[in-house]
Amino acid sequence: MTDVLRLPAERKYADELNALAKDTGDRPPNWVLTPQAVCTYLMGGRASDRTEITPKYVGDRRLIEAAIATLATDRALLLLGVPGTAKSWVSEHLAAAITGDSTMVIQCTAGTDENQVRYGWNYAQLLAHGPSDEALVKTPLFRAMAEGKIVRLEELTRMGSDVQDTLITVLSEKMMPIPELNTAVDAVRGFNIIATANNRDKGVNELSSALKRRFNVVVLPLPDSLEEEVSIVSRRVAEQADDLLLPVPRNVDDEIRRVLTIFRELRSGLTADGKVTLKTPSSTLSTAEAISTMIGGLSQAVWFNKNKLDAEQLAPSMIGAIVKDPVQDSAILSEYVETALRERRNYSAYYSALTRVL
Repeated sequence: MTDVLRLPAERKYADELNALAKDTGDRPPNWVLTPQAVCTYLMGGRASDRTEITPKYVGDRRLIEAAIATLATDRALLLLGVPGTAKSWVSEHLAAAITGDSTMVIQCTAGTDENQVRYGWNYAQLLAHGPSDEALVKTPLFRAMAEGKIVRLEELTRMGSDVQDTLITVLSEKMMPIPELNTAVDAVRGFNIIATANNRDKGVNELSSALKRRFNVVVLPLPDSLEEEVSIVSRRVAEQADDLLLPVPRNVDDEIRRVLTIFRELRSGLTADGKVTLKTPSSTLSTAEAISTMIGGLSQAVWFNKNKLDAEQLAPSMIGAIVKDPVQDSAILSEYVETALRERRNYSAYYSALTRVL
């Protein structure tokens, strides 16, 4: 056990990565694993020494192969999809498997400026000695270029368009000018960028066509089937519960299936049997929100209900995930509860719990 709340992927899965590193085969410059081994790490399988590799992504293998193939070239990768499609998760594991370091991250926000992307200055050094290498503050992008590693830009479209375009020179010329020092940093082989973005965020700043052309785009979809989504949520809930020292009750998979059924019906605007059309709330009800709902319910069950997980513990977290607009979404959920859940025998506890909370 470690005191660190969340280990980076390369530390948490160090045994798997070390086993895959033994695989023979050609590697692109500065890659820790072969492209085939990177794919095995993401999708699951066995290393050459028969070590079992757990799947990190459940979905279409061809999407992961396309992402890996892109990173083996000089083209940057943009992982696109609605919230909760594991863009950041895939980004982290790709960086961990390819360069052994997933911690070179820039979290893009409306307040991110050019200095946080390119480089900054230690102003005490700058005032005392003027522009110099010692006064330079190197960003993750700067260090990734110099060391031949991968930098991750999370939620690229939340960053202002003018700041986004500072990447064009880096992506086109594979160098970053430092005019204050009359020099530049050149990208070492192995350097690349993985960016994530979604088109459902109200704070989206569209990428310029010039910047968009410099990315290969891989779209990560929501899980197609209920079974696939149950598998994803079950695995991630087990991992997070282990990190948080929360015991997992035996009935967790049954409750995951019920929560996901509710989320998927509200998300699609149609009941699972296709008989009833539903209004959809403003929330995305993504796989990530289902995982958060389950973890919230588990915590409440452990600390307040003697580790018994049921609808009563999950209902508050479900309300938090579904109701983003207190007026509109509450009305939509109330209507769903009355029209879709009321007559379902296996959902009577959810009907009662949600009705009480609403």
